[in-house]
Amino acid sequence: MSQVSYYPGCSLHATARDYQESIDGVAALLGLELKEVEDWNCCGATAAHSINHDLSLGLVARNLHLAEKAGLDLVVPCALCFHELKMGEKALTRDGWSKAPQFPFEGRIKIWDLLTFLAQDEWLEKFKAKVVKPLTDLKAVCYYGCQVARPPAVTGHPAPENPLEMEKVAEACGVQVLDWSHKTDCCGASHSIPRPDLLHKLVGDLYDRALETGARAVIVSCQMCQANLDMYQTEISQARGREYSLPIIYFTELMGAAAGLKETRTWMGRHFVDPRPVVGVAS
Repeated sequence: MSQVSYYPGCSLHATARDYQESIDGVAALLGLELKEVEDWNCCGATAAHSINHDLSLGLVARNLHLAEKAGLDLVVPCALCFHELKMGEKALTRDGWSKAPQFPFEGRIKIWDLLTFLAQDEWLEKFKAKVVKPLTDLKAVCYYGCQVARPPAVTGHPAPENPLEMEKVAEACGVQVLDWSHKTDCCGASHSIPRPDLLHKLVGDLYDRALETGARAVIVSCQMCQANLDMYQTEISQARGREYSLPIIYFTELMGAAAGLKETRTWMGRHFVDPRPVVGVAS
């Protein structure tokens, strides 16, 4: 059993529990123990850094301090949390930020986003050995959003405009992955509250581009992206005069389906647009 530290972030304990449960299922399948950071706190996403810079760094510093004490590399499933933690890592190790001396961080651990971690050859090979139901009938596009890979000066991603980790995982599941131009465009994030019109424009454009490729689903690794693309299809359909019904599927749910995990139907059953018909999972 391999071990890593794990920072779930706030939403995976609440609105995104389907994502968390699918992560737990896949980790158990692969023999990966996710050791949750003890007494972690909110990372400050999405607005803390724009309201109080020092406080936002203090929140991150405490989390990184606790993770480093555990002595294991840190895996983060939430794109926004990953971005905040990587921003904090840069400030703490490069800029010498010292307004929270009670939470020192020396950079002795690596911070991974979950997708990149599981897309490593070691874990992909372990997963491929577990696939019992390849999803060969599913055509889909991979959608990363704008936080996991960019900006590269923060994330360290080698291909921020054209990441390929999700494609590797989806193809290991047997999915027919389609290329498209919008994989790292923004979904609007928390603008769903102050500017729903803006979010509807951004998300509606994503639907149109995905459908133009022939996709029957969109694969994601971020719960904010999943929520924005999944929740507002009725409103955007009414605004655009076009019916949208695209399943928005977490990559870990696809892994569960391809591995024949019976819990997959429960995870997917919580979505607004049911992915189970296109994935071939019984409801």
